[in-house]
Amino acid sequence: MNMDMGGDSMGGGSSGPLSPDGVDFSDPDQAGDFLEALLNDDELKVIGNAYARYFWYGVVVVVAIAAVYHWTRRVMLHRRLRAAAKGAETPARPMSVLAKWFATVTAIAREATYFDLTPYRLPSSVRWFKIPPVGTIVLLITYLAFVLALEFINDSVSGAQFWQARGIRAGWLAVAQVPLTILLVGRNNLFTLTTGVSYERLNVLHRWSARIMLLLAIFHFSFQSKAWSDYGVMKLEWSTDSCPPTGIAAFALLLWMNLSTLAPFRFWSYEFFVWQHLITFAGFIIAVAYHLPSTATWSRIYIYIPSALYIIDRLLRWTWLVWSNKKLSRATLTRLDGEATKVVLRNTTIKAWRAGSWVHLSLPGLGPFGWAQTHPATIMSTPTSHGGDMVFLLKGHKGFTKRIMESADSSTDALLPSRDAEKGQEQRQTKYAIVNGPYGGHHQEFAAFYSVCLVAGSTGVTFTLAILQNLAERAANGGKRLPVRRVKFVWCVKQHDRARWVSNELVAAVEKLSGAGIETSVLIYATCDESLTESNAEVKLCGCNCDKSQGPCCCAAPVDDDNASEEGSTKGVAQPETSSRGSEKVPNSTIISASRKKIVVKRPWLPCADFCSGRPMLRQTLTEVLDGADGESGVAVCGPIGMGAEVRRAVVGLSDERAIHKGSGAQGCYLHVESFS
Repeated sequence: MNMDMGGDSMGGGSSGPLSPDGVDFSDPDQAGDFLEALLNDDELKVIGNAYARYFWYGVVVVVAIAAVYHWTRRVMLHRRLRAAAKGAETPARPMSVLAKWFATVTAIAREATYFDLTPYRLPSSVRWFKIPPVGTIVLLITYLAFVLALEFINDSVSGAQFWQARGIRAGWLAVAQVPLTILLVGRNNLFTLTTGVSYERLNVLHRWSARIMLLLAIFHFSFQSKAWSDYGVMKLEWSTDSCPPTGIAAFALLLWMNLSTLAPFRFWSYEFFVWQHLITFAGFIIAVAYHLPSTATWSRIYIYIPSALYIIDRLLRWTWLVWSNKKLSRATLTRLDGEATKVVLRNTTIKAWRAGSWVHLSLPGLGPFGWAQTHPATIMSTPTSHGGDMVFLLKGHKGFTKRIMESADSSTDALLPSRDAEKGQEQRQTKYAIVNGPYGGHHQEFAAFYSVCLVAGSTGVTFTLAILQNLAERAANGGKRLPVRRVKFVWCVKQHDRARWVSNELVAAVEKLSGAGIETSVLIYATCDESLTESNAEVKLCGCNCDKSQGPCCCAAPVDDDNASEEGSTKGVAQPETSSRGSEKVPNSTIISASRKKIVVKRPWLPCADFCSGRPMLRQTLTEVLDGADGESGVAVCGPIGMGAEVRRAVVGLSDERAIHKGSGAQGCYLHVESFS
């Protein structure tokens, strides 16, 4: 894969295109002279470099457009907060002509980009499968089309260098992808600072940039090989030039990097993936540096500059890592029902983070390689909600998280707020912890919306609960009125009792929001709760249909059937359900309403929540959020891939039906999907 770029005639002049006429390829000297002329880079290196610059001009334009939108949006949300603090009646509703125009453009863009084609439910063996949202697909197709246009436009070179010219341009464009690929993976990269898109969301572009680089590398090698093969100088090129073997080495490493980033490999063992990816990337950079010939020194800036930026990013991260862990954190691990672990961590250096931020958590004392294993964990707490402690909920799947769960203590102290459980924690075992972060939390300001809907599945509640607590604290302690008037919190778990994980936090948040005059509702759905499942002849008023032929119990919402049992007769009638605690029978739930759509149960240990069986009807829930919203609504979802896809489709469908900001008077809906799968 030679990067030499040339265009001279056989005589070494520039009077005309290179021609094989009169060349005796059986003569080694004449064949060597022809090959040297074929590889000459006096003209094509200038053209290739120009098209590599054109690529970066396009990147700058796209980033500039995204940055203008991002900062305009931030200014508008900030103005809403100020207007609400001054007592404006409808601060979340666009009032000026410019604001209405901006809202209309935003609504159209959301309808065109939010839609997701990922199936709702997938077998457990392929739960990693995900189709990017339409917006991401459009961006990737545009990216690919732009690169292909740069490769094939105005590339007709007459003479023997026709294929050589195409291969050379592909090589320049391939090496021009390297800075983009590196910049997209930095924790605090320029794209995040300018556009507000966090680096973990940019990871999809990072992977596709590498895949497009691979495609260009294939073009580079194939087109040049075609040129060498047509004139019978392939063997001569491989035996006399060092570029082909170094190019093959770079290509092999690039191919492996692309294969190993496919979802099945990443999900198989994420820790191994990270380490091998870093090592392979270092080898690729070295191979490319050796591959680029001395006659194409301009191309090396695409290697040296991004490599320097990557090293700077790493140095900054390591510096912050050392500073934030100058005194090792102490972590208390408590095992919870449902194969989860609650981690309460005290760090004396990190004092602030955004709601929804996350860290890389490492426990050096957890096994012989504990220091080398990290796990991304969303911070469930806010800087003030638990006395400054960082609180995490980790599901014990396999590997590192499973070892964390197995080493944790079992105690109800973990269900108390951090400072209230301080005495109990001191009596339990603690472990040293290393924290890398915090990162993320780049979603828009949810306090600036009129209605807010927070949807979570399992431990995805750490993300939505952090936002809920942030809203509650600002509403209760900020001394200023917020635009938000309604909050709906929806959490989907396998069993109702798992709501005990965060019952204290939910109660405290709801009390603060209600005290500030904000209408708040909490819905908790159980999808696999045997206590609510009908079995044999026993019929439970709060039960659900269950098809156990598909495996473990999986509750479904009651069917709307005219021949169903007389559910309506129980509406408004309180009927206790009891559970055994030793020999004593104590009430643990009360049915407060029953209908063909949903049966609601109350639990005394979480009185602010309505408990339901089955899966949440997300479209109906979002309809309730949007109905009567006197301003823009905000929706955040964190859970399995299928849950995010379902919410995306519901938001797009409702936006289209309501003709949001298209003259109907319906207000906009912002959506943020945080995936933990």
